Amino acid sequence: MGPVTNTNPPAAATPEPVPAPAPAPPPTSESPIVPERLRKPRRPSRWGGCLPWVVILGVLAAIFLIWKFPSFKAQAELGSAYAARVGCSCRYVQGRSLESCQSDFEPGMELVSLAEDPATKTVTGSVPLLASRSARFAGASGCLLRPED
Repeated sequence: MGPVTNTNPPAAATPEPVPAPAPAPPPTSESPIVPERLRKPRRPSRWGGCLPWVVILGVLAAIFLIWKFPSFKAQAELGSAYAARVGCSCRYVQGRSLESCQSDFEPGMELVSLAEDPATKTVTGSVPLLASRSARFAGASGCLLRPED
C-alpha cells in the first residue's frame, strides 16, 4: 500500500455533472393506436349484470300491487269503518277521550286515525290515501255508520 496523503483525488475520480433531461414533448390530442391483442378487456359496469333483474323485479312488484290493490282498499274501508264505529261509541256512549279510544283498537290497526267533530257528534276513521268512514251518535240508537257516498 502506498503512502497516505491529505490531497484531493485526481480529476478523473470525481463524477462528471449529469446533463438535465430533455423536456418531454407536449401531449398530442391523438391517442396512440394500440393493437387489439394488447388492449385491456373492458370491465363490465357495476350494474350491468344486475340492472335487468332489478327492472324485472320492479315490474313484477308493480303488477302485484295493482292486482292486490282492491283487497288493500277493501281492508282499509273495513278498518276505517270499524275504527269510526268503535271510536264514536267510546267517545259519545262511554264519555271517554278520543285518545283513550284508540287503545281499544285491534292489533294491526296502527295506520287508522280518528278525528272528531263535536258539533255533529261525528267520529271519522281514516286510512291515509285509501279510505275514510264516519259514524254519528244517534242518541238511543248509539252510533251509526254514515252510508257511503
